[in-house]
Amino acid sequence: MISPGQIIHHGGHRSVTGSCHELRLSDGTGLLVDCGLFQGDESDRPLDIDFPVDHLLGLVLTHVHIDHVGRLPYLLAAGYRGPIYCSEASAALLPTVLADAMEVGITRNQQAIDRFLRLIERRLRPLAYGQWHEVSQGHSTQLDIRLQPAGHILGSSYLECKVRSAAESKPFRVLLSGDLGAPYAPLLPAPKPPYGCDILVLEATYGNRRHQGRAERRKALQRAIEGALVNRGAILVPAFSIGRTQELLYELEEIIHLSQARPAARNLPWSEFEILLDSPLASEFTKLYQRLQPFWDAEARRRVKQGRRPLSFPQLTTIDNHRDHLNMVDLLKRQGRPCLVIAASGMCSGGRIVNYLKALLGDSRTDVLFTGYQAAGSPGRAIQQYGPQGGYVVLDGKRYPINARIHTLSGYSAHADQKNLLTFIRRMRLKPKCVHLVHGEQQAREILRDEIVKMGIEVVL
Repeated sequence: MISPGQIIHHGGHRSVTGSCHELRLSDGTGLLVDCGLFQGDESDRPLDIDFPVDHLLGLVLTHVHIDHVGRLPYLLAAGYRGPIYCSEASAALLPTVLADAMEVGITRNQQAIDRFLRLIERRLRPLAYGQWHEVSQGHSTQLDIRLQPAGHILGSSYLECKVRSAAESKPFRVLLSGDLGAPYAPLLPAPKPPYGCDILVLEATYGNRRHQGRAERRKALQRAIEGALVNRGAILVPAFSIGRTQELLYELEEIIHLSQARPAARNLPWSEFEILLDSPLASEFTKLYQRLQPFWDAEARRRVKQGRRPLSFPQLTTIDNHRDHLNMVDLLKRQGRPCLVIAASGMCSGGRIVNYLKALLGDSRTDVLFTGYQAAGSPGRAIQQYGPQGGYVVLDGKRYPINARIHTLSGYSAHADQKNLLTFIRRMRLKPKCVHLVHGEQQAREILRDEIVKMGIEVVL
């Protein structure tokens, strides 16, 4: 069967940021999927929209991470006037994401930001999971879309497209994965593969790796905490404000909750241990997550019914204003204190985490714990790569030696690993005839391609 359309990549094809893909239909219309910012080595790419938008029937946002939604202001400036589809939870989270992106990258004029957000609100079309929605009307090709939970962050979705042209008796199915999450992620239901598709556009972030299991990653996190309790040092966690931060808080509450039941834990000063959430944006998202409890998984909702507070427990302190932030950095630099600091940005390319790194990377009592992907060219990748060798990192134009211990807990990644991605395909009853691999560095895509080809499926890089 000949495809009644084609996949066009406007970003995030051979890299892990700037996701922007188009399903171009045979009648000349198209559906845009995501429109994200470039980061890491790609951060110097122009942000202006360099493709036509008048033919687009709609835009689907698979989730609200900035590398999937950050170019929305530029898309509207380029003349896009169509609907914006996303899940119900994503619709609740999106205004906060976009307001921050506007303030950081475009303007601090609150009136301009408010006007933009009102414009977005008028175009938003929240969709419930699992329900088909007709996008095209009055065109020779019919397009229906359906969102399904992707398990990446709250509200994340993968997209099913059903295309029917006058020349075909059966619909042609295209699936775009967005970012798929790993099974057993805190707070989120695991993604379930669909019945099948003809073409699959699949992310390949970790197409060459296997993550730790949930039990192993929790043990590794607990060991880092126990080390901090012994040497009275700080654990620095560069975390993305939405998704990773809330999942970490959920796991930390569980570790502290169980510590009272472990005899060995009683010999450690757990009462002195504090978790510092030093990110106003992450704090705002954490409050939104709490309001969106109906979208949590069954395990998380059970904890709430038991009277526990997975995202607002007593050992958690939120630091809001900048003066308190600077005071805390100074305090930790002057005297040891067993604590875990969660601060943005996740790739150490800005935000409050940079001040903590400048102050504490040279202290051998410090641990830096990476729980998410570090893009090539980012300071986080440099710390991850050169820190274990006693190297240095350049922050704001200055070299900082790394004496801290560096850890990478891949099990906390919000992305599916190679096994998860292959399982997603294998569990489809109707296997795709062709898979387009996107959102991955070259080695990750090539290694994943070799595994998919073994299933007898064509792969396009």
